[in-house]
Amino acid sequence: MNYTLLCDFYELTMGNGYFQTDGYADQICYFDVFFRNVPDGGGFAIAAGLEQVIDYIENLRFTEEDIAYLRGKGCFCEGFLDYLRTFRFTGDLWAVPEGTPIFPREPFLTVRAPAIEAQFIETFLLLTLNHQSLIATKTNRIVRAADGRPVSEFGSRRAQGPDAAVLGARASYIAGCAGTACTLADSWVQMFPDEYTAFKTYCQLYPHSATLLVDTYNVLKSGVPNAIKAFKDILLPQGITNCAIRLDSGDLTYLSRKARKMLDAAGLTECKIVASNSLDEYIIRDLLLQGAKIDSFGVGERLITSKSEPVFGGVYKLAAVEDKQGNIIPKIKISANPDKITNPHFKKVYRLFDKESGKAFADLITLHDEAVDESQPLELFDPDATWKRSRVTNFTAKELLAPIFLGGRRVYDSPPIAEMRAYCAGQIDLLWDEVKRFENPHNYYVDLSQKLWDIKQSLLEQKG
Repeated sequence: MNYTLLCDFYELTMGNGYFQTDGYADQICYFDVFFRNVPDGGGFAIAAGLEQVIDYIENLRFTEEDIAYLRGKGCFCEGFLDYLRTFRFTGDLWAVPEGTPIFPREPFLTVRAPAIEAQFIETFLLLTLNHQSLIATKTNRIVRAADGRPVSEFGSRRAQGPDAAVLGARASYIAGCAGTACTLADSWVQMFPDEYTAFKTYCQLYPHSATLLVDTYNVLKSGVPNAIKAFKDILLPQGITNCAIRLDSGDLTYLSRKARKMLDAAGLTECKIVASNSLDEYIIRDLLLQGAKIDSFGVGERLITSKSEPVFGGVYKLAAVEDKQGNIIPKIKISANPDKITNPHFKKVYRLFDKESGKAFADLITLHDEAVDESQPLELFDPDATWKRSRVTNFTAKELLAPIFLGGRRVYDSPPIAEMRAYCAGQIDLLWDEVKRFENPHNYYVDLSQKLWDIKQSLLEQKG
């Protein structure tokens, strides 16, 4: 699908304005993508959606049909429309790999490009990164609540359209879901004359992946007994013990404990119990605390829509421009709300790791040409008391933003999604448990280098 015109109309009218204003069409600009608040009051978010951004940028093309449509709007000059015929992204782009834990106010994607190009891609970048980062962040909370038990994404029927279903499932897998599928539905059971016949038929058709929904009629009186009979009649004679039942309603703690006893008494000790039904991280955590005998979870609407907080809030803000000599001129957005004041300049982000524990303890935002000297102590602001500085030593520093496009040419290959999933799990393991709490997580350090801090303060004083 051609997504070129999937943009806010003002991005085109601004492009037309830049084109007709001397010196602005080719003005090199720097834009950062960052967010201000972690969804659900969590300690961190997870970046996702970069692969779709790459594909979009590589395929940016205005067709003659697109240009004819824009001409019909009557507000674009012919020179600009002609320029669009050969429009391509020629700039640079840096981003964190998908699956990276990210924190408020630090850039997780930076664009350097001529003004028209940099402005034009804003909408698609934000809608893609905001959506997938939101679902990845919510998913990981749910996966961590399951405490090692597999979680499957069950949200296709509740997603806001096909793209949201597919890309939401993708993001959920990166963030730790074991898979995405809907298992046997009530309608299958109801199509047959009785529940046992439905179960038996399904086991005959799919003997190696039989998961039977046991709550169409009555879980303990008919559902579990009929599932046991079907498993014994069809699967066990074939030597198949890999099977499962699914609970989708009622008191899941009570029903799972009763069902486990029934399955074990029937010799089906390897039969798994899957639970679904409007689950989220808090319900899953409570079920396990109550002793529910659940082996895996299927999570639908509250995952695929991030129902508790359905907006990620990533923004795309100008950070700098280049003059004709190539000097970088920092730009800052001022606001009465301190959270909306941006960090200026072309920047890097370093993640700092304690050498003894290997854990990440802070991120440092620096100027693009700064390097962190690991042999020298660093002073960081205490995030809980900004007047106070902490002195840190014995650390290693890793640069987070990787080059994705340079001069309009892709220089980065997205890894297979299974590698993204493994990378995400590994990166989250490097965070302290206090940062991963659901309620009142530790406020992770995100600080500015002294040089960047001084530039920001200078700009604030000038604007003030």
